[in-house]
Amino acid sequence: MYEPIRTKSVVHRMGDSRADYPHRSRGEALDMQLAGHLAALLAVTDELGLVESGDRIAAQVARLRGAQPVRAPHGPGGDIAALHQRAHDHAARALLVAASRADTAAAILAAERMDAHAAALRSVGLAGAL
Repeated sequence: MYEPIRTKSVVHRMGDSRADYPHRSRGEALDMQLAGHLAALLAVTDELGLVESGDRIAAQVARLRGAQPVRAPHGPGGDIAALHQRAHDHAARALLVAASRADTAAAILAAERMDAHAAALRSVGLAGAL
């Protein structure tokens, strides 16, 4: 019923061995993903003007990436409730990846940031937004 495939797979055309193209382990991929979520959390944290929290997050990003992240501290501006909601969401994603990677330090930090941003949202009266 179906026409047979007449060409070789793209993977087979790339090279004779698997060493011909880069591979990442699952752990390396999760580390990169965790660093990305923490960097996004750092950007929102800096935008909120939370310097001490930003320093702790930056230390974790540096540990995972091997280099200090670029930071552009702002200060509280814009819609504070929306920023806290975004930070809470980024922290939740970081917590999921950290738990999957069994990275205790990053998981604890992400959970603490989730709690802090949830408390900030409650104080603004947006607890239902979580």
